[in-house]
Amino acid sequence: MYPRLLINLKEIEENAKKVVEMASRRGIEIVGVTKVTLGDPRFAETLRKAGIKILGESRIKNVLRMKKAGIEGPFMLLRLPMMSELVEDVRHFDYIMVSDPDVAKKVDELSREIKRNVKIIYMIDVGDLREGVWFEKAVEEIAQCKGTNVVGIGANFGCYGGIIPTREKFEILLDIKEKLEKNHGFNIEIVSGGNTPALYALENDEIPEGINQLRIGEAIVLGRDITNNRVIDWLSQDTFLIEAEVIEVKEKQSVPLGKKGLDVFGRKIEFVDRGIRKRAICALGEQDIDSRGLIPVDKGVEVLHASSDHIVLDVTDFGDVKVGDVFRFRMTYSCLLKAMTSPFVEKVYEPSI
Repeated sequence: MYPRLLINLKEIEENAKKVVEMASRRGIEIVGVTKVTLGDPRFAETLRKAGIKILGESRIKNVLRMKKAGIEGPFMLLRLPMMSELVEDVRHFDYIMVSDPDVAKKVDELSREIKRNVKIIYMIDVGDLREGVWFEKAVEEIAQCKGTNVVGIGANFGCYGGIIPTREKFEILLDIKEKLEKNHGFNIEIVSGGNTPALYALENDEIPEGINQLRIGEAIVLGRDITNNRVIDWLSQDTFLIEAEVIEVKEKQSVPLGKKGLDVFGRKIEFVDRGIRKRAICALGEQDIDSRGLIPVDKGVEVLHASSDHIVLDVTDFGDVKVGDVFRFRMTYSCLLKAMTSPFVEKVYEPSI
């Protein structure tokens, strides 16, 4: 049945091993992020086989799914906790990220009540403008958590503001660590220096000593780094491939005819007049994927646009195409996220593709 997502566990394991090996040479531990697969136990087990100990998740349901399948922690909560879920978070996560002193104190209180050693990572905003206390106020705010189980500090890069991690950003974290330990008696065991964009800094020896953890998802699952706008050439990009079936092949003009408004998603699309072109429509749409993130495997295939249920391709330069044919695509992270979440995309795990 199509569309279907082909998941190559062997290639994923190799990607994870390469990332772990590179990081370990610098004394850095890798947290393997499972959230894009909805906490799929097969994916989690693959990360474990590659040498990853801590699994990073943002949703409690995904952790429960893994635990039900026999995947044990430690688990790290990557999203700031909701107070309405805090009791369950403390029960099931071993590391919890916070950005509020009262939340840190509540996590500590609940941990003692149920006799769990839940460790707290205090998030610091060094410029990306997502979660965390602003770095200039970090020491003052985290000092209010003295007596709680704050064992680490961390930062995020790229996900909101597109900020790239640099040596200067890492040194801000290390300076905060030093002040917390010297002036306020903290023992900061973990300095979590970000996510996939930090690998570029690691490759170029831009991560100073003292940064000892990275949280990696995109690089392992796709061999890509969207923040630095690159394909990681030492990793595989054939980890997740989506297949879609052709349901129409027609020759049509390349610019829509008539008075023009916005598309069904409120987007204003600019079309280039290339004359009459051969177009193929596949049974795959925005309900299943982010069409901007589809990357055709075959040369001569171009993604033009998509609606909820249809993806329109230009196949003029591909050759013979007929109804019932199947095209295969690589994906960006945003595209994979939607494909994994869509109940209409069949997931097929294979040792090799």
